[in-house]
Amino acid sequence: MTDPDALRDDTVPFDPDCELCEAARYTHWYVEDDVCWIADCEVCSVPMVVWKPHGTDPSEADIEHMMRRLSEVGDARFGEGGWTIDRVMRQIPNHFHAHCRDPRWHQLRMSRPMSRYEGVGAERVER
Repeated sequence: MTDPDALRDDTVPFDPDCELCEAARYTHWYVEDDVCWIADCEVCSVPMVVWKPHGTDPSEADIEHMMRRLSEVGDARFGEGGWTIDRVMRQIPNHFHAHCRDPRWHQLRMSRPMSRYEGVGAERVER
């Protein structure tokens, strides 16, 4: 397995105390590119896109890119159009991220099995 710290770009704003900057690989990771990564949220177990730089103000181009990638993941996970994007940053308000939520995410968030990290883009496996 690749060391995530070895992949970090030191020119990108980073906060060592930010959970999203840490980008711990516990749950399933769908996608990672130069702009963002998408993994299952550790709290609600739905796909979450995270802007790689620490901050809350991505460019419109980066937002468009992230929403397109999150939509692709949402379609694959929940079926075409079977989800909505929630851009409210509740628990970590100082780092841009958004969730792709299925209609029953709130009822299922405590009972839905968590996924586990098997590598970026690997088949999703639940614990």
